[in-house]
Amino acid sequence: MNRRKLVTYLDETLRITEIKDSSQNGLQVEGPKEVAKVAFAVDGCQASFEQAVAVGAQLLIVHHGLFWDKPLRLVGPLYRRARTLIEGDCGLYGVHLPLDIHPELGNNAELARLLELKDTHAFGEYHGSEIGIGGELAPPLPLDTLVERLTEATGEPPVRVLAHGPEEVSRVGCVSGGAAFLMDQVVGSGFDTFVTGETSHTFFHQAAEYGLNVIYGGHYGTETLGVKALARHLEEKFGLTTLFLDIPTGM
Repeated sequence: MNRRKLVTYLDETLRITEIKDSSQNGLQVEGPKEVAKVAFAVDGCQASFEQAVAVGAQLLIVHHGLFWDKPLRLVGPLYRRARTLIEGDCGLYGVHLPLDIHPELGNNAELARLLELKDTHAFGEYHGSEIGIGGELAPPLPLDTLVERLTEATGEPPVRVLAHGPEEVSRVGCVSGGAAFLMDQVVGSGFDTFVTGETSHTFFHQAAEYGLNVIYGGHYGTETLGVKALARHLEEKFGLTTLFLDIPTGM
């Protein structure tokens, strides 16, 4: 399909102009005018760019793009990354917080769905938006069973589990990526268990003192879900060929 029409659809569906973010969301590298194959990856990096070019994608959609909240010089690794896309005739579309937040295609919506949470709702203010999604487990589950469910959802075992809360989990809040700093809002929203991505020494004692279970599912693992959901959506809606490029970091 026409690249401009696809980009317009993505911009509107993901509401990139409405959501405040440090990422420069949207089309970051132009690419061909017509798109038939779209690759997806978590990170805009040399490995994902080379793989996208190798499979013949006209567009690569990533959660972590090249351009953020300050001007960057095209030197060193950044120059090599941009050159790979331009010489390979492959465009780049980055979408960060809008993909975390999206109520149907987002990382947190997918986490809540795959963990089988009920009565879900948004919570956790960040950059003026409610970024997380939480809900109920009915009936409550042992913490170990929820960990198994998360492992099945992401395809990777959690990086760390802090069992500071109840053994039987009933209320779960999900915020993908590096969101341990939202722990106070998780507790304030009444959740007994927090599923996020990246761990930090800084928040260990906070979780213990709150009596909160924290499952660190991996920054990468928890953020594969949104790009995969978006890939399925575009394939079903427009008949595009899509491909997920799995480049795990173990973090």
